[in-house]
Parts: sequence; C-alpha cells; structure tokens
Amino acid sequence: MMPYAESLHNFTQQFDYVLEQYKEHGISMNQIDNIVLGGLGGSGITAEIAKSWYFTSCPKPIETVHNYTLPAYINERSLVVLNSYSGNTEETLEMYEQAKAKNSIILLIASGGKLAEIAKQDQRYFIEMPTGYQPRMTYGMGLGFLLMILGELMGDDTRSELEKSRDRFASEKESQIESAGQIFNYFASSLNQKFVILADNNYLPLATRFAQQVNENAKLEAFVHPIPEANHNVLESYTNRLPTNFLMIFSEDHQRVAARFDFLISHLEMENNKVMPLVIPSFSFHSLFDLTYRLDWVSVMMAEELGANLDEVPIIMNLKGFLADLEIIEEAAEEEDE
Repeated sequence: MMPYAESLHNFTQQFDYVLEQYKEHGISMNQIDNIVLGGLGGSGITAEIAKSWYFTSCPKPIETVHNYTLPAYINERSLVVLNSYSGNTEETLEMYEQAKAKNSIILLIASGGKLAEIAKQDQRYFIEMPTGYQPRMTYGMGLGFLLMILGELMGDDTRSELEKSRDRFASEKESQIESAGQIFNYFASSLNQKFVILADNNYLPLATRFAQQVNENAKLEAFVHPIPEANHNVLESYTNRLPTNFLMIFSEDHQRVAARFDFLISHLEMENNKVMPLVIPSFSFHSLFDLTYRLDWVSVMMAEELGANLDEVPIIMNLKGFLADLEIIEEAAEEEDE
C-alpha cells in the first residue's frame, strides 16, 4: 500500500491515469432523464464535488447517494454511476442490485473486488482503477473519471481541462505545499480544539473532504456547515470565545454570500476566536483539485504533529469486522430457520 504522503507527492500520476485510461461511454443526454452518482467515503465525496461542478449547467438532475438505497424514481432512463475503490463496499453493491433491477444504465468504477466481477459477468461499462492506494487517496482519479463521464454527456472538453490542471500541478507543487504549511501553522497551537469548516455552496463538498481527512488522518473532530443556511440557525450558537478552530472557504462569485462570510468573520474575531478565511476569487475547474490537494497536506501535517498514524483507520476496520461477523450470524440464523 502506497504511504499517504507519497501518494500526495505523486498526485499528477492520477491525472495521467485518467487521461490514459478513460473510455467513452457513448451515452447522450437525450437517452436519460436523471443521473445518480453513488459511492461512500473517498469514492462518495468525489460524487458530491462532480455534482457541485455541474450544479448550474447540467440540464438533467444529478443525485448523489451514500447509503444502501437508491431513489424510488430510478428507471431504465436513469444513468447510475457507481464508484467503489475496493469494489467491495457493501452499500455500493446493494445500489448496483437496485439499479440492475430497474434496468438502469449503469457505469462502474473500481480497482477490483466484487464490483469488478459483476462488471465482467453482466458486461457493464467498467473503468478499472490501479491497486495499491489508500482508498481516500484515489481522489484525483475518482473525480477525474466522474468529470470525464459527465463532461462527455455535456459535450465539454474535460480532457483539456484535466491536462491544464496536471500541468499547473507540476509547476505549482512547492507553492501548494507552502500554502498548506501556512494554514497548518495558523492552527498548530490549537490542534486540541475541534474544527468547524464553513463553506459556500460551491465549496461545501471540498470542505467536507477536508473534514473527512482531518477525521481519518489526524483523528480529530471536524464538522461542516453550509452558508447561507447556517446563518439561519447555527449562527446563534456562536457566542463568546469557543473551543473551536474556524476555517471559512468561499469564493467571491456571489456578493451576498461573500458578505455573510464577512459578517461571520468579524463576529467571531470580536470574541477572539481562531478564524482563518480562505477566499478563492472564483469557482474554477482547477480549484476542485488544487484546494483539495492543499488541504490534504494540511491534514497530513496535523497528523505528523500529533503522532497520528496516517495509513491506519483502526476503528473503521473494527466496524467492518463487526459487520462481517454480523453477516455470518445472520446467515447461520437463516440456515436454522430452513
């Protein structure tokens, strides 16, 4: 298994893999009525980011599912794209069976496992990911493939955009890691506090990704709130000085939303709270990869400072073992009933 930090250093290889391995699906927008992107964890957050990118431009509704159950409305005119790096995510496998039962158009992404076996058996469109990665570190490939799939539907030149981002990564790597260090240094003295990330609609999935990395890498609490929604409720809990690290992620694309962030920052700073604003001039294709890359490095620096093991998630593995044992017990009970 490639160490987490090493996969970050070699991140441009993920762009190359997508550009080399993507194969056209040949589906047109007039063949479908809706799109469902399914996946969990690192495979699931890329679905949210892809949905966010096409939120204002895709003429068909895009739904994301991170559970066992697909929407009731899916049918033979639904495009269902399922991504599981291991190929064995039980929720994703259940989604597949539901989509198959509804005769939906199904595209699959995995590195192997049961999903790869199913793809071969049922002769499905299948993109094979390389093995040897931490699942959450296949972000570049997972998002890249989803953007290529949706871009083909939309008639976009996604390949050129990915090539541009890859080239920028090659030249900006040192500055990206340096900026990550600046964010880390700001919060270094208060890592014992929980993190609250507030983000606008465009960057909400990227904020969620960062929270997930803080959870898994640094083993710290991190929570996400959307703006403007949180201004209608959570705002009232921001009284006095709180044991919290606040990170604000937003663009200047919407003047009223940006003004809400300005108010929040001023309000929290007046109470001497720890607040860092990350203002991105405009929501862009490159920022989907660039901002996530920088924040991934921040989570790595946090883990190293705290002595947390980046490459192990013992509680998650314990849960998987518990569920596997539960399945054995359920199967034994069913055999007894027979």
